[in-house]
Amino acid sequence: MNTSNPISAGASAHGIQTQGTQTLERGLAVLEAVGAGCVTLAEIGIATGCTRSTTQRLTSALVRHGWVAQAQDGTYLLGERLMRLAGRSDGVVGLAAIARPVLERLGLETQDTIHLGVRSGSNVLYADKVPGRRGLEMRSRTGQLMPLVLTGVGRALLLDASENEWRDLLSAAKRPVDVSAWITRMQTYRASGVVFDLEDNEQGINCVAAPVRAASGAILCAISVASATPYLPMARLQELAPMVAAAAADVGRLLNRNGGQE
Repeated sequence: MNTSNPISAGASAHGIQTQGTQTLERGLAVLEAVGAGCVTLAEIGIATGCTRSTTQRLTSALVRHGWVAQAQDGTYLLGERLMRLAGRSDGVVGLAAIARPVLERLGLETQDTIHLGVRSGSNVLYADKVPGRRGLEMRSRTGQLMPLVLTGVGRALLLDASENEWRDLLSAAKRPVDVSAWITRMQTYRASGVVFDLEDNEQGINCVAAPVRAASGAILCAISVASATPYLPMARLQELAPMVAAAAADVGRLLNRNGGQE
């Protein structure tokens, strides 16, 4: 005779399914936290609401499987497996490979940190980064997501957007800002073709950015030069602006030559 209780068995299976779903959701929350710039277990734990032990267990599992990577200094960033997956869907990895020689040249010429960013919804995805040569390590990481409106490279991606979209993105970012002044600055940047980040996103960090355009004129991605304010005062930002714009044009030519990215 079968003495098993079908109700108990069903309840047990439901419990396992619920636990698995919860673990998956927490793992995805860890990925979102790392993508948003959380680089330590403490920061990830705060962002996800998980205990330290749970955070460590989930993060270690994601590192083992390549979805998250751990740098030499112990900080976390999105892993190559996730970046490869992103590359299959929108060409991010291929784009970064094509642009890399120009980014390295610009880094050598300026000695500062170089970023390559692509749009991902309301965010900018850092597709590549060339570290600066001044002994200053910026918190930005390849694979990191940041609201478009908060960074120089993100705002360079928005130069062709409407003022209504600017306002919507500012509202979604939930960052206290003088909207009228922000829009006035963007109109100035649109006219010049370059964007200045004057400690808008991170205190003590300035940047100059420019969009990379397809042959059609559409913005494909953007590049930036960033460093601590003593190395990038306004005078030097203005001096570098034509160099950054020229480098962006070089990346555009390379991308158009390698398949006419549209």
